[in-house]
Amino acid sequence: MKNILITGANGFIGSYLVEEALGRGYKVFAGVRPNSNRAFLSDPRILFFETELSDKKKLIEKLNSFKAQNGKFDYVIHNAGITKTCFKYDYEIINYQYTRNLIEALLETDSIAGKFIYMSSLAAYGPGNEKTMQPVKDSDIPHPITPYGESKLKSERFIKSLPNFPYLIFRPTGTYGYRDKDFFIVYQNIKKGIETYVGSTNQHLTFIHVKDLARIIFDAMVSPVSRKSYFVTDLNKYTVIEFNTIIKKVLRKKTIRIVFPAAFVKAVALINEKLSCITGKPPTLNADKFKEISCKNWLCDSSGLVENFGFIPEYDLLKGLTETLTHYKRENLL
Repeated sequence: MKNILITGANGFIGSYLVEEALGRGYKVFAGVRPNSNRAFLSDPRILFFETELSDKKKLIEKLNSFKAQNGKFDYVIHNAGITKTCFKYDYEIINYQYTRNLIEALLETDSIAGKFIYMSSLAAYGPGNEKTMQPVKDSDIPHPITPYGESKLKSERFIKSLPNFPYLIFRPTGTYGYRDKDFFIVYQNIKKGIETYVGSTNQHLTFIHVKDLARIIFDAMVSPVSRKSYFVTDLNKYTVIEFNTIIKKVLRKKTIRIVFPAAFVKAVALINEKLSCITGKPPTLNADKFKEISCKNWLCDSSGLVENFGFIPEYDLLKGLTETLTHYKRENLL
């Protein structure tokens, strides 16, 4: 049985990575902070690797102790990080420096036998051209528009700079499924009969169901392919209207369509950010989120997944949202 470490295991995507690993027979070590919420990690087969990535010295001590008892990790999936914060410098510290701490500690202790998987984001490259509406490609020059995206790109560049380091980088697009919090807000609004847009209804999007995301990561991890990066989508293109229409169909709701002026939403986001951060809790709608939701082209090219791994998604948006929303309704959450 091979050892795998999955950092950020207690979060939305991380918990599905853990479930996929268990289903494939790995000995799973969930990398979490000592005080992390483990509501999604109740399977008794899960072992915990408690550590703070902020302290490289202690991390090295922890890895040396682990290796003496269990041997090396065969694989590491680094999924830990933050997507929103009240303090912009946190992105640099948590998403970049902690990533560097982990990799350097793994290498200095010779604690990893196989591949290192880095969970990046489409945000690392930023949106596509709104005039040509061409999908973003791996060969394009990245231009992240938020500090979050910049921190992810900086981590990618550090990883790629390491000679002979066996990595794979994945940049998921809009990831959805049961347990997700960001899209859940959209579902709630439509349940209330409100269908909202920012600036216009002309927005092009890509999505990936969390189960397909977990599956392709593990398929790629055990393949001979190494030192490459990929955008992850369900291979389809959608409009924001199509997204909302599917939700309305599944929830059987009629809605009032409201197109808010971009300037108004920007002002609300700025005010919301300042007020929410007084309590230390970053809001879902902030200045960075406004930048993302006001962009019209979030298309990206995932053809490399097909060419290198034969990726065939199980879920398109209709099937994925139907399963997700049905689950929420069953739990009386919608």
